[in-house]
Amino acid sequence: MSLKPQPSKGGYLRQLHEPTKKYLADWLDAPAHIHHIAHRMANPPLERPQSRREFKELLACFHIPEEQIVLYEKFGFGVLMAENGDRLVIAWEAHTEYYSYQIWHIPHDTTKPLEFGPITFPQYQFPLSPLGIQVNALDILILPNIQFTQEELKAKMAGPQLYGSRVFGKDLSVVANFTPDEYSRERYCLYSSSREVLLPQLARLVDTLVAIENYTHLILLPYQAFSASVDQVHQFEQRHLYQRNVITTQLESATSSTLQHWLTVLTQDFMKVSRMAESMRYKLSASIPYETIVQSNLKALQEEPLSSGRVISDYIQHKITGVADGYQQLLRRIDALEKDFEGTISVIRTKVELLLQDHNIALQDQNLKMLASVDKTTKSQAILQHTVEGLSIIVIAYYLSGLGNYVFKALHEAGWLENATFASGVFVPISLLISFSLIFFGRKIINKRSFLEDSDGSKNL
Repeated sequence: MSLKPQPSKGGYLRQLHEPTKKYLADWLDAPAHIHHIAHRMANPPLERPQSRREFKELLACFHIPEEQIVLYEKFGFGVLMAENGDRLVIAWEAHTEYYSYQIWHIPHDTTKPLEFGPITFPQYQFPLSPLGIQVNALDILILPNIQFTQEELKAKMAGPQLYGSRVFGKDLSVVANFTPDEYSRERYCLYSSSREVLLPQLARLVDTLVAIENYTHLILLPYQAFSASVDQVHQFEQRHLYQRNVITTQLESATSSTLQHWLTVLTQDFMKVSRMAESMRYKLSASIPYETIVQSNLKALQEEPLSSGRVISDYIQHKITGVADGYQQLLRRIDALEKDFEGTISVIRTKVELLLQDHNIALQDQNLKMLASVDKTTKSQAILQHTVEGLSIIVIAYYLSGLGNYVFKALHEAGWLENATFASGVFVPISLLISFSLIFFGRKIINKRSFLEDSDGSKNL
């Protein structure tokens, strides 16, 4: 017979919204022996599909035929029948942060006694090592039509204390020892004097107990990292308190090098605190919803105490009470520490900016004085240049007058000029005009060439 649900009108959408586990419940029976194991995923979006592939490999290792497999995106199971009629049900389920396997051994011979320890399905051996950190491992016996005495339960479930309850308001009892055995599994015994009472509640009861165990262990899993972080936060708080006292007393007289040193040290500490904050937020942020899940499942059990011991919720409450609140308190302390570092760093940066402003003002004053000095020098150079140009006109005119005098005398001796002295006197103002023209047009030509060279250089750039 095929395990797969048959398509009906509505097809895929109908299957999508049907409770997927109902197909599994049809194959469960009692008595049964269950091994449950849960593993936490470090990177759920990546490892959740990997766990699904791992489950398919597990089914292949047991040679479970395709028609005996039901597989959804986050849930699946396969059924293997032995020659002696025993049934092995292998179920896989992926959750937000962890995934789990349940191995059900349902013997054909209901009179055969079941015991804790290895599953006795013919030639059974779990063939692989699941991904991730192990969250918990459970060894569960489901025994109908039976009642146990306190001594019989202690013989089956070693440990300093047994915890048990009558659940769901029915003749249905659960006993746990919360002590790992030689196989590192905690033991649960589910029994009832009426098989008819037990079977309708079987899947619901196992799911409730497994959820309580899984999320309790997920809450407690980061506890060691939490304890180490509490010590680190205390050290950083003391360190920053000392730093802030030093900065408060020395800030006004601090030099730029001292301020830079403070900024470097504080920034390094701030980065360390930020890394710790991100790590602890990732590890601890889910503790509140996990605690809510545990509390709601404990409430769903509707526990009534057995005459032989304490109820299961006593142990669970003792383990998790205050833990999630402690996690949140640590996160608040880390947030406050980050804000303290940011505030101190902001004060020092403000001081550095003020020093830079003072330095810039002093530099501007120095530049203004330099510009005034350059302006004065430029004016002096302009006056000197005009003086030199005036002297140059006189010198050139003097030399031109001398040359003209020689020319005029030669013309007089040759009989071409009647009065050389008169001609020399007349030529003096002419030589001054020539000298002035040479200086004026020479300077104009030089300025024009400089302008053209500057223009060519700009175009090349």
